[in-house]
Amino acid sequence: MRFDMHCHTKEGSMDGKITIEDFISILIDKGYDGMLVSDHNSYMGYREWQKTIKGRKFRDFVVLKGIEYDTIDAGHILVIMPENVNLKILELRGLPVQLLIDIVHKNGGILGPAHPCGEKYLSITNTRKHRNQLAVMDRFDFLEGFNACETVQSNRSASAIAEQFEKPQFGGSDAHKADCVGLAYTDFEDRILCESDLIRCVRNKRIISCGGSYYRGTTKERIGRANSILVQSFWFYNRLGSLWRRRRRAMEIHKLV
Repeated sequence: MRFDMHCHTKEGSMDGKITIEDFISILIDKGYDGMLVSDHNSYMGYREWQKTIKGRKFRDFVVLKGIEYDTIDAGHILVIMPENVNLKILELRGLPVQLLIDIVHKNGGILGPAHPCGEKYLSITNTRKHRNQLAVMDRFDFLEGFNACETVQSNRSASAIAEQFEKPQFGGSDAHKADCVGLAYTDFEDRILCESDLIRCVRNKRIISCGGSYYRGTTKERIGRANSILVQSFWFYNRLGSLWRRRRRAMEIHKLV
């Protein structure tokens, strides 16, 4: 089965430009069997599918619930939980990666770095504490080995880390716009119909392959040097956001403990 394992929707991501329904239509036209909805710190795109589409349209297409979580110290992490597990804390950005790993694994989920060698602050190898964070790489379940919005060197470095730590590699378009949808793929030898199937496939070390082509319409390519200012502003946004949500996160952690 072929999936796009990194998808942003208009309903769930502030920078998403394509609805979940249009996303699915494009992937079906390109021969895909499913997608992982991975909006930024939000399940709203997936909820839109549940509320308005599931059981009504695209019945042979698999939509998996995921999230791209903004940690305070290790960039963006892709998280997949079992279909019957709903944790509010995963929609509150800013947890340290060690705690995020503990929470996800305790509740039966899997996780791995998105674009591990990408932008500063957004990727685990380009954080201020990247040397320390690489020490937790063996605790991840997978890595994103191919991201259509990254550079060739970024993806090569990510694949090298995955091979070093013997981790499965996912491929995802990281699409925020229609012309990027389905540029990357992940192929599974197993039949994946729900999140538990995916989790079992990863844990049992079944055959997973990924690849794709590169998207040349990203914001960082269009704005050039000004992208560094945008990246720096994201760090402040993430830091302020994590401080603002600290009390709510503490309450959710207390419930889990």
